Amino acid sequence: MDLDELDITSAESKATYQEIKDYVMKEYGFKVPTLYISQVKRQCGIIERENYNHSRKENPHTPQCPKDKEAAIRAALEHFGMI
Repeated sequence: MDLDELDITSAESKATYQEIKDYVMKEYGFKVPTLYISQVKRQCGIIERENYNHSRKENPHTPQCPKDKEAAIRAALEHFGMI
């Protein structure tokens, strides 16, 4: 089946954060926080809306996604056809 035959909007072709979390849990057996998912999406060039719930501290500490979890999230994004 050719994907051009389907009328899919860009919103319909995107997986939700929960779907990505569920996929990673099922395939890899560990949980990933939404922060890590958003970091990997940003690395892949997937633009998201601005986060209005950010820290007001001068130098907030933001944990970075570990390589093993990054690979699992990338696999999930590929599975859902987002990258």
